[in-house]
Amino acid sequence: MAHDHHHHHEVTAKNLSTAIVLNVGITVAQIIGGFISGSLSLLSDALHNFSDVLSLLFSWIAHRYSKKQATTKNTFGYKRAEVVAAFVNATALVIVAVFLIYEAVVRFSNPVSVQSELVIWLSVLGIAFNGFSALLLKKDAEHNLNMKSAYLHLFTDMLASVAVLAGGVIMHYFHWFWIDSVITLLIAIYLIYMSFNLIKASTKMLMLFTPENLDIAEILNSIHKVTGIHRLHHIHLWHLNDHDLHFEAHLDCKENIAISDFNMLVTQIETVLQDEFHINHSTIQPEFEKKCTKEHIVQD
Repeated sequence: MAHDHHHHHEVTAKNLSTAIVLNVGITVAQIIGGFISGSLSLLSDALHNFSDVLSLLFSWIAHRYSKKQATTKNTFGYKRAEVVAAFVNATALVIVAVFLIYEAVVRFSNPVSVQSELVIWLSVLGIAFNGFSALLLKKDAEHNLNMKSAYLHLFTDMLASVAVLAGGVIMHYFHWFWIDSVITLLIAIYLIYMSFNLIKASTKMLMLFTPENLDIAEILNSIHKVTGIHRLHHIHLWHLNDHDLHFEAHLDCKENIAISDFNMLVTQIETVLQDEFHINHSTIQPEFEKKCTKEHIVQD
């Protein structure tokens, strides 16, 4: 099992490295081509690609760090590094989008002539490279927030290149140079739309919010079936990262039970949490006749 995990880690890191190299190539080509052709949409695509290089690099670093072992100074290790990377990457996409909207509005009022042939060829290059890069990360994106943010960057880049290609063809045949600004605007709006859910999900993890797919009342109902008269209170439930769910609570024991009996209860609680709710880490604190609030959720 450990071998499979290591292999998956290496494959992901290799795929990210490949995507970074490809995006550096696209960025350089599109920046040069954008200035030569005078195309804002091509430059906006290049800027988006450059943000991809930075975000993919950040994702790669976060992915590597997330595998580091916990220490006495970092008791959780760097497991949250990928959540931070996802948040930063998504936020970076929104910042880039706002800048593109501004540039598109300014350019729209004063369209300039664009060398459409160069735009067409470089957008085809962007589609090919970004499409291949996105394909490399697609599988990992299904179960990792950091990989999802990297995949999103690449996938939106590919769509942006498709839009730039369409604009290049229109400019070539109809000489409607204002279409360059319209496509830039559409790319920017799409970036904001795609980033919103990722920012929302990563923010909730960073703020230690209760996962949306879990109901604390339902969890308590299941646990109390095995604990009987002993009841849980002072509950916390949060995502450490994409894979680790943590649950902690106080168990108010109505009888002065032996530690061995408490251990049996904890084992039963852990089984319910793991089997029914996929919560893989729990901490249960025993209490007997302790004077404190018995509310489910309390302010620490």
